[in-house]
Amino acid sequence: MAHFAQVNANNLVTAVIVVANDAIDGGNYPESEPIGQAFLADCGLEGEWLQCSYSGSFRGIFPGVGSFYDPALDVFTSEETP
Repeated sequence: MAHFAQVNANNLVTAVIVVANDAIDGGNYPESEPIGQAFLADCGLEGEWLQCSYSGSFRGIFPGVGSFYDPALDVFTSEETP
């Protein structure tokens, strides 16, 4: 399963969802991210969706609602960064 976090304009995570591997062609990150983003858009889910790792193998921690995304470092964090 792939996980995607919705990030708002303030880099706040507002949702985290699971996407089936077959919806992303069974690919691996980072190749699977644009496929998953297109799938979510086709489902009518608007906004910026970033793939995240439940095991923390990429993009830092596994985010939850209320976590933050640091675009400079391309990681999710538990604290807002300047």
